Amino acid sequence: MLLVVGVYLVAGNLVNGASGGAKSLAKGAVPAAYQPLVQKWGNLCSAINPALLAAQLYQESGFNPKAQSPAAAQGIAQFIPGTWSTHGIDGDGDGDKDVWDPNDAIPSAAQYDCTLASYVKDVPGNPTENMLASYNAGAYAVIKYGGVPPYKETQNYVKTITTLEDSFAAPVSRVDPSKQAAGAIYYAQKKLGTPYLWGGDGTAADNGRFDCSGLTKAAYESVGIMLPRVANDQYNAGPHPARDELLPGDLVFFSDDLTNSRAIRHVGIYVGGGYMIDAPRTGAVIRFDPIDSPDYFGATRVTEDGAKALPTTV
Repeated sequence: MLLVVGVYLVAGNLVNGASGGAKSLAKGAVPAAYQPLVQKWGNLCSAINPALLAAQLYQESGFNPKAQSPAAAQGIAQFIPGTWSTHGIDGDGDGDKDVWDPNDAIPSAAQYDCTLASYVKDVPGNPTENMLASYNAGAYAVIKYGGVPPYKETQNYVKTITTLEDSFAAPVSRVDPSKQAAGAIYYAQKKLGTPYLWGGDGTAADNGRFDCSGLTKAAYESVGIMLPRVANDQYNAGPHPARDELLPGDLVFFSDDLTNSRAIRHVGIYVGGGYMIDAPRTGAVIRFDPIDSPDYFGATRVTEDGAKALPTTV
């Protein structure tokens, strides 16, 4: 524990927060099938960027082109029929505009964002935040209040998308360490030797056993951060340090498809020296394992805001 805290404190003194500037997509954060579309159309106007567009699509559908909500929102961008009829475009030039086709829906989402931004371009404040507020509350409300209106739902929506944006953007510099990292590691250390249980959350009903994402969820819950249940959503709980920038407490992820974070199948907690604590598989126990393997996908530095921004279901 002292070693972990020492490493954490030293690292905290050396690391600076990520700076602003143009944002590119983090490795594999967007499924490979949609990455070119998000990269291209995310640069349609100055109010959006590829990471912001990716955050919206993830929040709306989890990149599911067949998603449909009880309110009849449809497709990967969750357009309701009335909005689609007005703002849907033929993004791929095949002669039709299909809300279920990401080649049309993703360009339409970007176009709609930029249209909203044009409506409120003369409103004071941050153009991107004003655009997002218009998306949630309507451009009239943004114009009326001279910026993001004083509606809790709208303010939460703006914060959610701008926070998620960071989890889809490739960091431009080293990112701040989590204040809760050492506590999460301490929790995981106490579970070393515990047998694996698929779907296990460590409850009495599970006899205190965990699977991989159940362990990471419980470890961060012990320090007041609520993560989603599954590993591929935990990936979006913060920014993504490079392999040579890992700090104790970072979540490390593994996948058979290194182009798609939605295909992540395993997660552990990095403890330094190239090792993690993880619950590997049925028949094994929670243990130390090396992270450097061909299926290493990447890492996430969990933040409180990043975890709070994640949708409860995608």
